[in-house]
Amino acid sequence: MGKFKRMFDQQEKFIKLLQEKRGHPEVPLDLSLKESQIFLKHLSHECMHELFESNMLLKNSKKHRATDLPDFDREAYKEELADVFHYLVGILVCSGISFQEIYDMYMDKGRINIDRINGGY
Repeated sequence: MGKFKRMFDQQEKFIKLLQEKRGHPEVPLDLSLKESQIFLKHLSHECMHELFESNMLLKNSKKHRATDLPDFDREAYKEELADVFHYLVGILVCSGISFQEIYDMYMDKGRINIDRINGGY
């Protein structure tokens, strides 16, 4: 739990820096407000954009490709996925969802998924 909490803490510090230097809104956002939802949707799109960038590095993922491209830039791939995670944690922080809440929900959902597979889902 320590490393996960430190990631949240680092993102909270980054958001405070953005508030001081770039006009980032105060967090947690009021999710009932239109402007808060627009802001979160923008962050979500940026998160997805980073995920798409990571997918672009998967050159052998095209089923129709006949040739094999053995070169894979693992460092660039990790960097893009780290960007995804930064945005995702930022979305959680802006939404007022704590690291403990998302951890608990993640673990609960994991158990549900395992039960579904074991139950023939």
